[in-house]
Amino acid sequence: MTTLFIADLHLSADRPDITDCFLRFMAEETANIDALYVLGDLFEMWIGDDDNSPFHQQIKRAFKQLTDSGTPCYFIHGNRDFLVGKQFSRETGVTLLDEHTVVDLYGTPTLILHGDTLCTQDESYQKYRKKVHNRFVQWLFLRLPLSRRLKIGAKMRQSSSSTNQQKDAMIMDVDPNTVDQVLIEYGVTHMIHGHTHRPNVHHIEVNNQPATRTVLGDWYDHGSVLVVTSTESRLETRQFQPQ
Repeated sequence: MTTLFIADLHLSADRPDITDCFLRFMAEETANIDALYVLGDLFEMWIGDDDNSPFHQQIKRAFKQLTDSGTPCYFIHGNRDFLVGKQFSRETGVTLLDEHTVVDLYGTPTLILHGDTLCTQDESYQKYRKKVHNRFVQWLFLRLPLSRRLKIGAKMRQSSSSTNQQKDAMIMDVDPNTVDQVLIEYGVTHMIHGHTHRPNVHHIEVNNQPATRTVLGDWYDHGSVLVVTSTESRLETRQFQPQ
């Protein structure tokens, strides 16, 4: 059997090519799998579970069809959709996981996460992350009118894009020492994450043991899927269809 991992789709109504690729993937590739894991940034922006736009309803229906068929789907929050909550989970059947979760992949304990917590050299982002993950701050934000939250979210997205363009690319990548520390903390030698948009399989050494860090790709130019079976693990791409 097979387990699939995706991340960093950044779905939005502005990119129908990505949405079409995702919906095709859900319809054609998830029928006979053990599980689907979404490791964050499924959406370009998520400002609360009460945003029931036609676009969001379309995406939720795709997940509901999957989970209704008996296939489990798991979700880890990303930096763009950390406000996905219990209502989304109820409506889709998707199980929300802790930001760092160890899963058994065909006998191999594997740590899965979005990946932004590994980018510790980006101190300004880590300060921002700590602020927006504060439960009280989130509680206050979610009580603003939906229209107000949409404006704030759009402004924050624009600001983030501008700020990232000015940062050194290495600062926004994972810190190798942090990777080692996290693997040691969780007692595993295999890790899967997204966030950096740099798909690759890194073979490293931690505590004199061989370890593997697999990075999922984003969906900006094509779909990206990690396919894991009991015998192999491979990163694959999915092409967009002409619009």
